[in-house]
Amino acid sequence: MRILIAEDDATSRLLLTNTLQRWGYDVVALGDGAAALAALQQPDAPKLALLDWMMPGWQGPDICRRLRATPSDAPPYLILLTAHDDKKNVVEGLDAGANDYISKPFDQDELKARLAVGRRVLDLQQTLQQRVLDLEAALAHIKTLQGILPICMYCHKIRNDQQSWERLERYLSDHAEVQFSHSICPACLQKNFPEYAADVTKDVEQKP
Repeated sequence: MRILIAEDDATSRLLLTNTLQRWGYDVVALGDGAAALAALQQPDAPKLALLDWMMPGWQGPDICRRLRATPSDAPPYLILLTAHDDKKNVVEGLDAGANDYISKPFDQDELKARLAVGRRVLDLQQTLQQRVLDLEAALAHIKTLQGILPICMYCHKIRNDQQSWERLERYLSDHAEVQFSHSICPACLQKNFPEYAADVTKDVEQKP
């Protein structure tokens, strides 16, 4: 997974880069907030970001606010790196739109665990987005049933998108995910099984 690091201190930035690369991340490391904001606004931006609170250009919370102000189907997971670990600053960072925070100097095990949480959230987000796309596709298929369907006036088969003819039940099952249970209407019962029609009609009339 690609991850963006925005850290103005060169030593901290190098340490983070080496650590995350060792854990298998593809790292984009930047030294100021303006460059970080620009990178995170690109179509192919990393979905996971570590943002230092204090940076030239744009500070970490400012970047969070700007990114959250733009609606997105797949928003990035933002973690603030901060030396301000008192409750007031933590609340301020989360209110700005950060998903999480970690205090500096950071503990490697804690950082690794918090990044793992971010990855799980992003995976769930991607799964949900795919399900929404699948639902939209299913609705599009259902809408096609509202148009004019070529149906044989004799056997009642449907001409499908491949220009072949198939049974009505099969077509509806494929396009609308419905299931059929077969029965027989009174008219067909009388026509095909007249010997049973009278008994069935009598049973129906006797029911309260």
